[in-house]
Amino acid sequence: MRCDYSCRSDDHVLSRRGFLGGLAGLGLASGFGSFVNPSAAAAMAKGQKQMLVIWLAGGSSQLETWDPKPKTETGGPFRAIDTSVPGIQICELLPQTARHMHRMALVRGVNTHENDHGKGQYLMHTGRAQAPGAEFPHLGSLAARFLAKGTEPLPGYIHITPGGGGVGGKEAAYLGPKYGALYLGNGAPPANTARAGSTTPASDASRHDLRRHMNDRFANRRRTAETEAYTTTYEQALQLMERREVFDVTREPAREQERYGSHDFGRHCLLARRLLESDATFVQVTHSNYDTHNENFAFHLEQLGEFDQGFSTLLDDLAQRGRLDSTLVVVMSEFGRTPTINYLYGRDHWGTAWSIALAGCGIKGGTVVGKTNAKGTEVVDRQVGAGHLFHTYLKAVGLDPKDDYEVDGRSVQIADPTASPITELLA
Repeated sequence: MRCDYSCRSDDHVLSRRGFLGGLAGLGLASGFGSFVNPSAAAAMAKGQKQMLVIWLAGGSSQLETWDPKPKTETGGPFRAIDTSVPGIQICELLPQTARHMHRMALVRGVNTHENDHGKGQYLMHTGRAQAPGAEFPHLGSLAARFLAKGTEPLPGYIHITPGGGGVGGKEAAYLGPKYGALYLGNGAPPANTARAGSTTPASDASRHDLRRHMNDRFANRRRTAETEAYTTTYEQALQLMERREVFDVTREPAREQERYGSHDFGRHCLLARRLLESDATFVQVTHSNYDTHNENFAFHLEQLGEFDQGFSTLLDDLAQRGRLDSTLVVVMSEFGRTPTINYLYGRDHWGTAWSIALAGCGIKGGTVVGKTNAKGTEVVDRQVGAGHLFHTYLKAVGLDPKDDYEVDGRSVQIADPTASPITELLA
C-alpha cells in the first residue's frame, strides 16, 4: 500500500525512493552456495549466525501493534488480543503474529528522544546519534564484517526495499565500502547480472581472466580499500550471474507464494527466506510507508494485514526449517507515533515512548521488557535507548559490543560505550 499522506520530509522521500548506484561502489562477500534442505539447516546453522531486520519505514504506531491501550482516550478503535503467552496482549490487527509470541520478545520502553526521520533512521541502524564529522556502520555492515566467514553464498548485507535498487557503501562507514549494502529494488534481482546473448561462456571467461591479471598487477603497487572493493565487486557479480535464480520467488510453488500473500511485502518476505536459506548473513526487508499523519487507523488496518501475513509466515518457515534458533529477527522503525490523535485522525512522530519486537537467535521468547503508562505517554519502567538495543542485537548473535576496531590509528568501540545490553531479553 502506498501512503500519500506522510510528512513529506526530504529524508522520508529518499527512504521511499531507495538508493541508486553502480556496482563499482561496493565489494560484496564472495561465494554462492546451494539451497539446503530443512533437515540439514539446523546442523549448518550452529556455526553461523544470521540476522533479519523488518524495517517499518516512516514510524509504525506502537499503539496499533505491540503496546495497545484500548478503551483510553489515546488508544484508538482497536482491541487488544491474547497471544500464545498468557498475560501478553498485542493489537487485534496482528492475529497471526500473536500465535508466535512464545518465540518473540517485546521492548515497550524505548525512548530515543528523536522525532526526525533521517536522524531516527541513523540512530536505529547504528545505535548512535548523528554527530558532525563522525560516521558509524549500520548493523548490516557490522554483521557482514564480523559474522560472515567469507565463504557465504550471498552478499553480506542485502536490503530488499520498495523503489530503486543498486549498491551502497556509506552504510559501512569506517569498515569500508566492501561491507555496504546491496539494494534489491522492489525485490528484483541485481541489475546487469544476465550475460549478454552475444557473449559466449568461453569468451566471457577469457575476459574475466584478463581482468584478474590486470587487477593483480595493479594491486601489487596500489592496493587500497577502494581497489579491493572494485575487485571483490567484479568477482561477486560473476557469481551472482551464475546463480541469479535465487532471487526469483516465482520458482517457489504457487501454494508457497499464496501463503506469503499476493502483495509486495509477502513477496519480499518469501525472497528473504530464500536468501537466508542460501546463507545470506544479513537481510533487511522494508515495508513502507507508516508515516500516518492522517487516517492512521485506516492505514494500519490495511498495512498491518500485509505485515501480519508475510511476517508470521516467515517466522513459521524459519522455525520449521531449523533456522530461527540461529537467526536474530528484529522488527523496528525510526520512532513510534504520538498517543495523541490529531484532528486528521492521524498520529505524529513520537520517539518518547514506543516499542520494537525481536525473535529467534539469543532472544528469550515470551518476554516483555519495559512499560508505558496507561495512556502510553511515557515510559514508567525499564526505559532503554537505541544504544541498548544495538548492544543487545550484537550480544544475541555472539558478538562483543565492547570490541574495538582500529580507525586511522585510533580505537573505536563497535557499539556505543555509554550503553549496555538489555540482559532480560537474552537467552
